[in-house]
Amino acid sequence: MLSSSFLISHFIFTSCFPSVTENGKMWQRNQTSLADFILEGLFDDSLAQRFLFILIMVVFLIAVSGNTLTILLICADPRLHTPMYFLLSQHSLMDLMHVSTTIPKMATNYLSGKKSITFVGCATQHFFYLSLGGAECLLLALMSYDRYAAICHPLHYTVLMNRKVGLMMAAISWLGASINSLIHTVILMHFHFCGPQNIRHFYCEFPALVKLVCEDITVYETTVFISSVLLILLPIFVVSIFYAFILHSVIQMRSAGSKRNAFATCSSHLTVVSLSFGACIFSYMRPRSKRTPLQDKVAPVFYSIITPTLNPLIYTLQNKDVAKALRRVLGRDITRRQQLWFP
Repeated sequence: MLSSSFLISHFIFTSCFPSVTENGKMWQRNQTSLADFILEGLFDDSLAQRFLFILIMVVFLIAVSGNTLTILLICADPRLHTPMYFLLSQHSLMDLMHVSTTIPKMATNYLSGKKSITFVGCATQHFFYLSLGGAECLLLALMSYDRYAAICHPLHYTVLMNRKVGLMMAAISWLGASINSLIHTVILMHFHFCGPQNIRHFYCEFPALVKLVCEDITVYETTVFISSVLLILLPIFVVSIFYAFILHSVIQMRSAGSKRNAFATCSSHLTVVSLSFGACIFSYMRPRSKRTPLQDKVAPVFYSIITPTLNPLIYTLQNKDVAKALRRVLGRDITRRQQLWFP
């Protein structure tokens, strides 16, 4: 999937950013802009940094395994073929692709000793990480509607949240975030990058790339502001509205058991929302005066690696249906092995 997407992105970006023009001055400018970038990364050759690299790779493998397992469980168990778990599988797919967009390149550069990334590779990485992060924000906001329908309108849940609605939610998340990311990437990569093209980061993140631009970036800053409102603040507002209705319904419940079930239904989603939006706000909506180079490197590590690792664990541990599906799959596997060993 990623390789085919890379080929598509390669075609788009090579068409949008020609490296040779008839004008000699423009040719030299484009040659400078299209030169390889240098990713300074997170690690050096010290023993402590090597241990940290190994730790991050272990976390990466856990993230890949956890999200892959969640997707396979939802696909394999017919009891989980509902709109809610379809959206959960899409969320796990976004997390899986998100960590696969940045960490393998970081690991390859560190192990090979090469820190370069091509212009097209940087643009492609920027497009994917931004589109996947935006899609996750939109999807989490739309998933709050599912929780609202389940708690506030349980008798009409199958009508309010049917398969068509689930597919529409997923399509809106993927398409909306991809369009936003494409606009961001095209605007940013059309700028002229001057001087040593050293990116003080382990992947092509737009705050680090903007620092290399030698032109007026007023238009781009306006675009960033609009997309931040649409993809961060607006989803937070939507989540808050739906959970205000949910809280009102829970307060009106007379049974303590019903209240516990309602909170249990929402706990995993609320936890993931808090982690994702909290990390996103800290990474991208802090004032420039309060930013430090260390924070700009460490904060995306949490957002890019830790959050995708915790999400499947949260859903598995706090969601009884997913936990039961995991036990059923493991139980069938043990039974099959016993039949092979003891026919």
